[in-house]
Amino acid sequence: MFKGLGQFASLMKNAHEIQGRMKEMQETLRRLKVEGSAGGGMVKIEINGQQQVLGCQIEPSVIESGDRELLEDLVVAAVNQALDKLKQATAEQMERMTGGLDIPGINDALSQLG
Repeated sequence: MFKGLGQFASLMKNAHEIQGRMKEMQETLRRLKVEGSAGGGMVKIEINGQQQVLGCQIEPSVIESGDRELLEDLVVAAVNQALDKLKQATAEQMERMTGGLDIPGINDALSQLG
């Protein structure tokens, strides 16, 4: 309990610095791009740190196969992989920015930035 109070006191003391780090984090996330793929690279999806889809590449052979269900599954899998990579990259960036300070709910708050 006291450890948490100490962290809170430190947080309050360094609020201005943390606010600057949060702005830096926002900018970093704006520039961040990750790619998810499925089907051995037959479908690739690129997203940014704001969870916006920037691009979608589909191998012609998937389209030519006429298997709509397969294509749909591959797109969903590629998007989900990209989102998972983004979550991991965001968590790693947050760890670097906060120096490991455990701030409850900070990852949820950051996911809403944009």
